[in-house]
Amino acid sequence: MNTVLVVEDSVAQREMITDLLEGSGLSVTVASDGIEALEQIQGHPPDLVVLDIVMPRMNGYEVCRRLKADPKTQHVPVVMCSSKGEEFDRYWGMKQGADAYIAKPFQPTELVGTVKQLLRG
Repeated sequence: MNTVLVVEDSVAQREMITDLLEGSGLSVTVASDGIEALEQIQGHPPDLVVLDIVMPRMNGYEVCRRLKADPKTQHVPVVMCSSKGEEFDRYWGMKQGADAYIAKPFQPTELVGTVKQLLRG
């Protein structure tokens, strides 16, 4: 079973994304900020990361850059999921190495479909 790490500082958003992904047959682990995410990933790299951008301690752009710069984690797909939905935000997210960018609010099918597609990749 594929494992997805959901990195999101909003408890409500984190639970909603977790429920959606678990409901589609995925195993989910969670982190509430970038530092916690990187610590978890060092021990057990997930199959994919769903990453918020605006978080305390370390933002999603920095987490993504670090993951993609590390040979142990550079192959892990990253889906940025943020309320920053402008074209520039999407461009900047992809520039940091994100494999996909979903703007909030999103359709549940969009998130699940994107995650499943990247896991098959």
